[in-house]
Amino acid sequence: MGARSAQEIWEAALGELQVQVTRSYYRTWLEKTTGLSYQDNRFIIGAPNTFVAEYLDKNQRSLIEKTLIGLTGPDIRVSFRVGPEPAAPAVSRPRHSLKYTFDSFVVSDSNRLAYAAAMSVAENPGRSYNPLFLYGGVGLGKTHLMQAIYQAARTNDFRALYVSAEQFTNEFVTAVREKSTEEFRTRFRSVDILLIDDIQFISGKEQTEESFFHTFNELHNAHRQIVLASDRPPKSISRLGDRLCSRFEWGLIADIQPPDFDTRLAILQAKAEQEKANVPIEVLEFIANRIQENIRELEGSLHRAIAYARLFRALLTPELAARALEDIASKGAKRAPLTPELVIATVANSFQLTPDDLKSRKRDRLTAQARQVAMYLLKEATTCSLAQIGLELGHRDHSTVVHASRKIAVDMDNDPYLRRKVLDIEQGLNLKPGPRGY
Repeated sequence: MGARSAQEIWEAALGELQVQVTRSYYRTWLEKTTGLSYQDNRFIIGAPNTFVAEYLDKNQRSLIEKTLIGLTGPDIRVSFRVGPEPAAPAVSRPRHSLKYTFDSFVVSDSNRLAYAAAMSVAENPGRSYNPLFLYGGVGLGKTHLMQAIYQAARTNDFRALYVSAEQFTNEFVTAVREKSTEEFRTRFRSVDILLIDDIQFISGKEQTEESFFHTFNELHNAHRQIVLASDRPPKSISRLGDRLCSRFEWGLIADIQPPDFDTRLAILQAKAEQEKANVPIEVLEFIANRIQENIRELEGSLHRAIAYARLFRALLTPELAARALEDIASKGAKRAPLTPELVIATVANSFQLTPDDLKSRKRDRLTAQARQVAMYLLKEATTCSLAQIGLELGHRDHSTVVHASRKIAVDMDNDPYLRRKVLDIEQGLNLKPGPRGY
């Protein structure tokens, strides 16, 4: 196959990958990759730089190969090298985009308060809800509203800055290391609207929290707008300092719930129009019935179905859509065994950690919980022995694995957020949640 066919395959694969990882992770590691060539069962993926190529090779090879197996065959071998960015991707991928506007946001009872509040702060920053705190499950539209506020603010000549909490943390660490904290303060405190996505990421990072505490105070005292997004309300963010938790509750807290069927159908119709794709209504209804809780996965499924039809130059029907979703997800899972490497990488990504963190001797609460979840899933979903699981996660003994599995099973019964998180990880691994072992 030539380069064009490799890129078509890779676009279809990206449609699957974008619903298995977080939006910020996708933007950082996958968004600028390309399919360079596919020949003799070897698939070459282009990365924007050596750092990204080496990271993907070390940390995401199994997940990427598993995804490509569903499109190609079981003997595929993946390699990475520095290559050009795609000029015009066939599948729309998440980024700072004019597509993420208020006009393209589908409003329903599940998100009406969040939408109205977002509109209000975009038009009159610092005058109504300050801070505005948006929360909801993965893929329900928080980032869409954040970017819509950013776009509207810039259009109205307000100075707006939109970053993830991970980016805020990284810039703070760099500023401290390079002794450029004054430039850092100026960048984040001289804006009319500061938008921080995935704010839960800063919890437990004492110096970062302290820096954001002072940034928050200075902006709020100057009547500058602060908008925060999280996957949970402030009081449920573990290890978040009391001072910040209190300030996050000063303004309006608005949650976003999963959409009903009519809303899911409307979202799919809007996305099909954006893709300039002629998708029959029965295909949209099929996908809307199949995906019920995650808008990002809903859109990703539509992207995959469109990419699959384009790849094989076939008419998009419900049957073809079902085959596309099965081939790229379930079929790949059947052909590729669930390896400890894949489970550990998926869990680490969900907790915004690295596989090395889970294998390390770190004992902070977040890392310890992520490590226990990995042990639980390896015990429940693979044929690995207790000794092997302990070995994979930093040479720990089998009694540690047993304790971790029991603890997570009990904690899931008492902690809805943890239960939802584990279910999301299981879904990402194409597992069907079954009865718990404890």
